[in-house]
Amino acid sequence: VQLVESGGGLVQPGGSLRLSCAASGSISNINFMGWYRQAPGNQRELVASITRSGVTKYADSVKGRFTISTDNAKNTVHLQMSSLKFEETAVYYCHANLQDSTGWGVHWGQGIQVTVSS
Repeated sequence: VQLVESGGGLVQPGGSLRLSCAASGSISNINFMGWYRQAPGNQRELVASITRSGVTKYADSVKGRFTISTDNAKNTVHLQMSSLKFEETAVYYCHANLQDSTGWGVHWGQGIQVTVSS
């Protein structure tokens, strides 16, 4: 199983970015997918997650600015981020709780850099 992130980069404060993550491999079921982030010197924190049925969860700091969505047919999750702040510069990691040939487990992407700077 692989989780491949895309869409990161440099954005000005107040700007927007859309992250995407595609899960591939021998996947038979997905319970939820989502995004964490880790800034230098900080612990990894949950940004947002979404279940297969569409139930979402957001960190308080991003509510109203970030939107998570899925394309279940493509095993893909997206994170639309708007009104980005300097302090949201971090490596963003895709994660998924899914079932493959070895059973259920949590899988992680390699991470993608998001830099908010003027």
